[in-house]
This record gives sequence, structure tokens and C-alpha cells, in this order.
Amino acid sequence: MHDYQRPPTLHRYGPRSELELALTQGHFVLRPDSGFLTLSFSQAWSRDLFEHFGADSCLVIHNTEEFGERVHRAVQRTLPNWAGIDGAVEYGARAALGAAFTMGAQDAVEKEWKFAWRAMHSQSSMNPVVIRIGSLEQFAEVRGPDYRPG
Repeated sequence: MHDYQRPPTLHRYGPRSELELALTQGHFVLRPDSGFLTLSFSQAWSRDLFEHFGADSCLVIHNTEEFGERVHRAVQRTLPNWAGIDGAVEYGARAALGAAFTMGAQDAVEKEWKFAWRAMHSQSSMNPVVIRIGSLEQFAEVRGPDYRPG
């Protein structure tokens, strides 16, 4: 049995300008992946992941429950006929949550946590979708690679 409780923190590695927009406005882009629209984070804080993702900054989310609920509500408003789920990606074996949550063993360093939505009718187009969930500044921060988590 899998435990789908969200991890205590989520990390999104990327360019500072993109992550500042996420922090101040809750601006995120859902991207097509395996028939789903997805939004990916890492469960890990690691200096190695800055290089892995080609990032200069990391958005650290401290209240993952509040964050996750806001993301799901925003997508429900934007894409009312889509079903969403979030959970840990599994590496090297088919995930119980399906193809969008399955990655090769070589990607295990990412320790990915993914939000994914699938259209409840097949004719939906698979283009990136922007969502805005409002400021995250009460429970998130943007950090550089030299940050040492408490």
C-alpha cells in the first residue's frame, strides 16, 4: 500500500525570475506529459539538483497541504472537466498512479512529487495551461544553492 500524504516540503528548481513569479503570484505552468497536464516538484533539497535542472534558484514550499489544495482548486476552476491527483513518482517500475508517475531508474535523483490532471473527455487539447493561485509568501521562499535548510 502506498502512502500518498504530501511530503513536509516541496522544491521547484528553476530560474530565479520564474520562481519569484511563482512565489509572489502563484504563477505555474501545467505541461503535457503522457496524456496528462503536470506540475512537478522535488521532495529533496540538494545542491546537485541545481546543476541537474540547470537552475540558479529553488522555490521551497513549507506548507504543502495548503499549497496542494490551492493548486487543485485553481485547476478545477480553469479546467472544470479534468480530474487531478498528486503523488510520488516511482522510478524503474510502473507506478500505481500510471504513466505520468513512472520514470526510469536513472531519474531517481529527482525524488519527484507530481501533480497531474487528465481530461474526462478525450477531445481536450494538450497545450500548456497557466494557473495562478495567489501569493505563496506566507509559506514559501526562493533560495539559492548555498541555503542550508533548518
